[in-house]
Amino acid sequence: MPRESIYKRYKPSNSPHPIKNSPAYWFIFKLNELLIDTNNKPLNIPFTNNLDELNISPIRTQYIGTLDRHYCYSAEVIPKTRAPEGMVFKTLRQSYDDLDEDIYLLAGRALQIVNWDSNHQFCGKCGTPTETEEDEMAKVCPECGFSSHTRLSPAVITAIIKDGKLLMAKHNHAPGKRYGLIAGFVEAGETLEEAVLRETVEEVGLHVKNIKYFGSQPWPYPNSLMIAFTAEYDSGEIMVDGKEISHARWFSPHELPNIPSSISIAGELIEWYKNKYKTNIP
Repeated sequence: MPRESIYKRYKPSNSPHPIKNSPAYWFIFKLNELLIDTNNKPLNIPFTNNLDELNISPIRTQYIGTLDRHYCYSAEVIPKTRAPEGMVFKTLRQSYDDLDEDIYLLAGRALQIVNWDSNHQFCGKCGTPTETEEDEMAKVCPECGFSSHTRLSPAVITAIIKDGKLLMAKHNHAPGKRYGLIAGFVEAGETLEEAVLRETVEEVGLHVKNIKYFGSQPWPYPNSLMIAFTAEYDSGEIMVDGKEISHARWFSPHELPNIPSSISIAGELIEWYKNKYKTNIP
């Protein structure tokens, strides 16, 4: 079952409106680690009017909207920053089980904004210090007019079915014996469906058909948008590329290997497969 949109609770914005004496959600990052409040479950991130109370001085802050009518800010601190008492810095992958799901999704958004802001302090064309637009998430060069928005890298991921079995592959960078689905970044000039066709041929030598959209998910590792599809096997024999994929095979619902966490849309695709085909395979 698809996740509910965070927009039921969260309202994105670039310009805060006055809220009297209201504490704010603070997504504070040291490099790629988020500050977690271990004493404040289930919120688990700083929720305060004033960062001075935490003895934290950000390099930069960004207003990113409201959650449940409270301001939300992202912030970047220097690498030597120590976590306040009762708090720790943890990567987002380590923090999934600690956070409310909407907080986790917003943390992913916040991290991408922090990194984008940090990496676009100067114009990529002429080197002039940039200025932040007031009405949108954009940096503009006052010298040459070049503008840049938050960066996204679209990627496709596909559940491929043949005779009720799911194709899963062992990626060379995956930990342990974990298997995943066929995925890859969309290239210039491609449609999403063309990216599905190309990645499947490149990684495992197969052709697919009946490609259908499943859903999408922001994925802040580092700045992806995952677009998920289902597809049916059409032709070919499995021939892994040896570069990204070391092994691949077809799995029935009862023999699935070590699979991705439900944190990801890959996990949602696999759950969809299990629910759809578990009664069809003995």
